[in-house]
This record gives sequence, C-alpha cells and structure tokens, in this order.
Amino acid sequence: MKILHIYKDYWPILGGIENHVKLLAEGQAARGHTVTALVTNRGGLKSTVSREKGVLVVRAGRIATVASTPLSLALPWRLLRERPDVVHLHFPYPVGETAQWLLRRGRATVLTYHSDVVRQASILKVYRPLMERVLRQVDAIIVGSPPMRNSTYLAEHAARVHMIPYGIPLARFQRAAVSPSDTVETLHATSLQPAHATSLQRAPATTLQPAHAFTLLFVGRLRYYKGLDTLIRALPQIPARLVVVGTGPMEAEWKALAEELGVAARISWLGEVSDDDLPAVYHAAGLFVLPASHKSEAFGLVQVEAMAAGLPVVCTELGTGTSYVNLDGVTGLVVPPRDPDGLAAAINALIADPERRTALGRAAQKRAGEEFDLDVMVERVLALYSDLIR
Repeated sequence: MKILHIYKDYWPILGGIENHVKLLAEGQAARGHTVTALVTNRGGLKSTVSREKGVLVVRAGRIATVASTPLSLALPWRLLRERPDVVHLHFPYPVGETAQWLLRRGRATVLTYHSDVVRQASILKVYRPLMERVLRQVDAIIVGSPPMRNSTYLAEHAARVHMIPYGIPLARFQRAAVSPSDTVETLHATSLQPAHATSLQRAPATTLQPAHAFTLLFVGRLRYYKGLDTLIRALPQIPARLVVVGTGPMEAEWKALAEELGVAARISWLGEVSDDDLPAVYHAAGLFVLPASHKSEAFGLVQVEAMAAGLPVVCTELGTGTSYVNLDGVTGLVVPPRDPDGLAAAINALIADPERRTALGRAAQKRAGEEFDLDVMVERVLALYSDLIR
C-alpha cells in the first residue's frame, strides 16, 4: 500500500516523535510498502526530496517557526500532489493536520496522538476548534500508552482510539559494545573509532569523573519538560556522577545551574552521541533517570533504550506513558515530578542496593523485549491500516 506520514521534522533532527516516524516509516518500507514522509525543511524556503533507507523524504520549504511550529506553504501544495492509500498524521503539528483536513488525501486517515499541547497555550486557543474537527474527521487515533486514552481531547473519540505501544529496534541496545563495568572515561579513551567523530570523543577530559564513581545517565533533548534541572538540583544529595547525552535550548541555563549548585564537576555533558556509540553509553551507566516535569513527555522512548540495555529506571509520574513504560517497583522507581528531594531519595535507595538494581534491570530488559519491540509495533500499525481500507 502507499503510505504517507506527515510531521514537522524528520531525522537527522533529534526528538522522540521524529525518531518514531523514521523507525515506523523504514519498517513499513522494509515490508514492501511505498512510504513517503512529508515534513518541513529546517534549512529554509527550498523544498528537497531524497530517498533514505527506502523512505521517500519530502522536506517542504518553511518560511518561519512560531512557538515550535514550522510554517510552510509548500507542505499543503506537496500534499495536494500525493495519492496515498493511508495518510498518517503525527500530532501535534497544526499545519500538517489542517492541510489533511482541508485536502482529504488518501482512503483513510490515521492520527498518532503523541501528546497533549502543553506549553503552546496561545496557539491552542486559536487551533483548538480546528483541532477538534481534525480529530472528528480521522478514521483512527493511535495512542502509545493507556494513560493517553484519558486525554481530555480524546474523550469523545474513544471508539476510534487504538493503543499501540511505541517500539524500537532492541537488539543493538541489548548487546553491550563494551564490558558493563566500563565507564564513559574508558569509552572515551578506547572504544570509539576515530571515524565516528562523535561528541563523546570531543568531551574535554577535565569534565570526566573518577572511574569508581557511580554513574547516572540522562539521554534526551535538553528541553524544559525533560526536567533535567530537577536532577541537577537533586545531585548535591547523591553520591554519583551524571552523564548527560543530548543538546537543546536549555543547555546553557542548566549548565549555569550546575555551576551555581557546585555540582558542575560531577556532570559530563556529552552532547549528541551517534547511534553506533549510544548503546555503549547505556551499558556504562548504573542507573537511568528521566526526571520529566510536564506532560509534554508523553512516553519516553529513551526509557525503552535503557531498559533494553538492562538498566533500572527512575522516572516521574506525569499521568502519561512514562510510568506505563517504567513500572514502579518492577522495572525501576516512579517519583513525583519537580521534587529534587524525592528524586534523590529514590536514586540513593537504588545506589545503596545493588541486588535490587540487578533484579529491576533484568525485569526492565524482559519488559522491553515483550512490549516495545519495533517489529511488533510495525505489524500492529499495518494491521490497523488494512482494516481501515479493506
């Protein structure tokens, strides 16, 4: 079948939704379907077309970005020329959703509801009436976890909501590229090949901590809702070092916070790390922490990566999918958001109990394999498409 995905960005732009769209599109293409991803071009007004791992990626020129929303006149024009069987929208992206609502391409429209609109309240006030029309028009709505069914905006559409957990290719995270006892210092010195040229290689040696220190790991875009500031505020109470993978708009502010609190010397800021090197970083850590602070964090696929690597997880309870992925007391611990003391207490409890960490890590790896495998997700989504266009 011919499948068209619509979102604002695509790889190599880093982000949970961007990565999901890429993995789903590539998985569908690998099964013989004709797959196009229609997104916007972060590079400017010019539209580009390229084939990437079996997926035709159309990056429509964008004229501006307002409140994290790329504006593109070229995207609706490109959509008008498409003849798909299924259009798959990835919410929230008002421009793409509105274009499909107006043009009604394809035999069926599926919308993955990745998260509520949280911070862009001003846009939501304007967009909500149209958003509700979009939700009424689509043939099916996918959510990645049971808590997302409870979104206020989905209440009247419950009959068309399908729960399909997000999936990733787990095998590369399950295999340790180095001994699990190695630390980021060892990776920096010996494990990365010069051709990779990742930020891990570029990390200044002065930021790296003693090899015997317990290592906490955070991976993600440095955006407000990731809550890394809560973890930094908790760090004075925790006998550990912290490795941060990722870049983003909050980086300078959070580095300044670490300096202010006197914990900067215990944090290694690795920036972006390549896909090839990332599994080794997971295997070098003792505990993964996702201290998300707002409901914009709807699932936390990085938790699945960590769990596949056998790491226990500490995350926050947001009423979204974070605590569906990481089960409290089973695969890790779940604490309230924006609570440095509570976060520190949970982390310290696990640092002090190696046997419990090991048991939680094994359970985490088992859960990841059973519930969040990429192949399972791709097959479930394709089955939904087939039901809709049958």
